[in-house]
Amino acid sequence: MTASERILSVFKSQQEFFSSYQTRDIEFRKAALQKLKKTILANKELIYDALDKDLGKPREVVDLAEIGAAIREIDTALSYIDQWSEDEEIKIEFSEMLNPSRCVVRHEPLGVCYIVGPFNYPFNLTLCPIIGAIAAGNTVILKPSELTPHCARVIEKVLTETFSDNYVAVIQGGKEENTQLLTLPFDLIFFTGSPGVGKIVMEAAAKHLTPVVLELGGKCPVIACEDADIDQLIESLAFSKFISSGQTCIAPDYLLVDRRIHSSLMEKLLPYIQNKYPDLASNGKVVSEKQISVLNNYLDKTQGKIVSGGNSDPEKRHFQATIIDDVSWSDALMEHEIFGPLLPVIIFDDLDTVIKQINENHPKPLALYVFTKNEQQGSHIINQIQSGDAQVNGILTHAMSSELPFGGIGPSGMGEYHGKYSFEAFSHRKSIRFVA
Repeated sequence: MTASERILSVFKSQQEFFSSYQTRDIEFRKAALQKLKKTILANKELIYDALDKDLGKPREVVDLAEIGAAIREIDTALSYIDQWSEDEEIKIEFSEMLNPSRCVVRHEPLGVCYIVGPFNYPFNLTLCPIIGAIAAGNTVILKPSELTPHCARVIEKVLTETFSDNYVAVIQGGKEENTQLLTLPFDLIFFTGSPGVGKIVMEAAAKHLTPVVLELGGKCPVIACEDADIDQLIESLAFSKFISSGQTCIAPDYLLVDRRIHSSLMEKLLPYIQNKYPDLASNGKVVSEKQISVLNNYLDKTQGKIVSGGNSDPEKRHFQATIIDDVSWSDALMEHEIFGPLLPVIIFDDLDTVIKQINENHPKPLALYVFTKNEQQGSHIINQIQSGDAQVNGILTHAMSSELPFGGIGPSGMGEYHGKYSFEAFSHRKSIRFVA
């Protein structure tokens, strides 16, 4: 069987399996999630090894942001799936004027779902959507990223040990396989990746009127106000910007600093970063030599001042944690999402002006971060800048909770997931009226 024939065969088998109504059963879904958890834990060493080879991720990062994220998501689903699945009783006053009736909203699974995984958090950002799809009663075809081949193989091992192809299947490959998959009439497409590819996915989905969840990216800003706690800011920046070599969709892309604290911030930030990331290998691996070249090109073109880092080893895919000071809005570093360990620093004098500049130059980022001791000011800034999510005096951690929805807006994406929001993303809310 050719790769193309297998894609068609798997898709048809999943349509047939979904039509058998087995996935509608809540106990069936629970058993599937419990089995997946067991298989993940049984393959921990292989997962550690794959993430080290592909992305240089240390075990503590894997435990927190890869394996740990998936296990937390499974545990949340197992704890609440009965509650999420219950009919929601709705009181309809107008309905009572016609005939006595009972009205409910019921969550129904959508059907066969296609999940396209990214390279940067290959276990977290593929398994968490799958967990939501299973909890909601769907079947899944997954295409993991070809850019992290060791991870893709281990993901396939975990899923094939847990599920039959007619329930959850893995299709390996790149652009050719994805192009064919996008021609099929899926019931939902869940894509995590760049805005450019997101547009291609949405265009393909439109041909079948297939709904999409798009988790994209953008240039996420950090605004350091005059009253920011500098030590708190530095600690948050050092972790969030350079973990996984800056390849996190909600990582800070650039730092905006009030001129009145700029000098004192930089005096503390530079030695802190140099101490935390003393060598090229300290912050993991960049995904490819091609991306190393892109990052070096930014540094060649920037008009800012490289005040820390700037070195790389393309063959080993390492890039030093790098800070570029006094960058302008027209700089090469400010054209596109960087997705690497380069932190441009822009100095500002007026907060209202910088809010306007963000909205004009890079609107609707996936995340917005504000550091200020004045909660009212933080809330004001968040209200003035549309973003997928936001934090005051913190970075990244909002995305670690299964209780909060995670997703973008406009160019940074559409739809949201995590916890019950994943269940809802993979469900249809059906209104039902029972007339007496």
